[in-house]
Amino acid sequence: MSVLRFAQACLPQGRCLLTILATSLVAACAVGPDFKRPAAPEVSQYTSKPVTSTVATEQVAGGEAQRFASGGDIPGDWWTLFHSRPLNDLIEQSLANNHDLKAAQAALSVARENVLAQRGSYYPSVTGTFSASRQKQSESISPTPNSNTFQYNLFTPQVNVSYAPDIFGLNRRTMESVKAQEQAVRYQMIATQITLSTNVVAAAVQLASLQGQVDATRELVDINTHMVQILRDQSTKGYASGLDLATQESQLAQVNATLPPLLKQLAQQRDLLDVLVGQYPGQAPDQSFDLAGLQLPQELPVSLPSTLVAQRPDVLQAEANMHAASAQIGIAVANRLPNIVLSANAGSTALAMHQLFTSGTGFWGIGADITAPIFQGGTLLHQERAARAAYVEAAEQYRSTVMGAFQNVADSLVALEQDAAGLKAAAAAEVAARHALDLSERQWKAGYADYLSLLSAEQTYQQARITLVQAQASRYADTAALFQALGGGWWNRADLARDNNEK
Repeated sequence: MSVLRFAQACLPQGRCLLTILATSLVAACAVGPDFKRPAAPEVSQYTSKPVTSTVATEQVAGGEAQRFASGGDIPGDWWTLFHSRPLNDLIEQSLANNHDLKAAQAALSVARENVLAQRGSYYPSVTGTFSASRQKQSESISPTPNSNTFQYNLFTPQVNVSYAPDIFGLNRRTMESVKAQEQAVRYQMIATQITLSTNVVAAAVQLASLQGQVDATRELVDINTHMVQILRDQSTKGYASGLDLATQESQLAQVNATLPPLLKQLAQQRDLLDVLVGQYPGQAPDQSFDLAGLQLPQELPVSLPSTLVAQRPDVLQAEANMHAASAQIGIAVANRLPNIVLSANAGSTALAMHQLFTSGTGFWGIGADITAPIFQGGTLLHQERAARAAYVEAAEQYRSTVMGAFQNVADSLVALEQDAAGLKAAAAAEVAARHALDLSERQWKAGYADYLSLLSAEQTYQQARITLVQAQASRYADTAALFQALGGGWWNRADLARDNNEK
């Protein structure tokens, strides 16, 4: 005979207890404010002057005109728009192996389990116990079993049931709070993923830019070294002054001084890229990127300002924090109100194991406890006030995050517009320097100019090349920054969209 069947047999009044429990399950009002999602800002554009497109620079890698499609949707794998297989492979490796992202995913698992654990507060708590003891009672004052035995064994199995009706919504507000906290952690994980992919793109672009600058600087070093050698020969023969030689040696030293910092940045950029993809520095295969191997996206979707707040994970995280703070007010209010606990127990007590659950050995009990705070020294009152102040703090942080999001988008749009203009100017300067170099070469070959003039033109051309490489890199990097500022298209990724549908 099971404990449950025995309890049913010895509790003819059990229906009363079940009726009480069922009645307590009826939803009552939840104290505290009901959270309302903040309305989208009444803003129609990101910049004072609408930015619709950028200027184009012909015959230059990354010089295509970019058009901004207002209201367009961002793909979840936006980095594929650069059409670089090595870049795609790096980002996929980072999404699979990056430890910061794995830590964020583990934090989300923790938050989800906390939500599931909190759900248990909606149900009765059922525990089973079994005790066995050997006792010796006093023969003068202690009661004895019916057999008048003063030394005996005692076996007691029993089931205890307790339930706290959610009269004032304490459990519901607590559940609401932990769910909102889970959402905040989820959006933090999404932000980590978007930041990771953007950082990989930026690191690859910077790696290509630095490699181009190193190559151009090394050519500058060779040019200046050759110029110093010529001036030394001319100084020996009396065709050049010592001042000219000293000036050129100083120029060579200055150019040489720019190379080690570039090499240091190049090495550090490789290390950064290795770590981003989950590899120790120096352990991953050497990655080589060329800006000419990247294709600049020409059609850039730009979300409407009214939808930006529903896409940016940092804004959604701030909103979830605000929701959790709102629920905490209800928790603080409910803690100041009475708490009701219903309880019941049933079991059997016998002197021998084989006598358990037989007639006359059973016991049961039902009860209800009401606990109400009367005097707590102002603790509960001030906890409620603190919860309300925390909500105001979360609301202001949300507004600040929204304004920061709009600033990011505006800055990215302006940056892309000015990057295109800067690239056009840098390309024009590079063309002019190349033309001057061609003229110098012709004049030198025809005997109308000395070799120093030719080398000076080559030096100017190499410096223009460095400026052009930097301008090209800015366009690629700021394009990636725009995708990040608009939310990264996470809602179009199958894995993240599936998590969203589960909520």
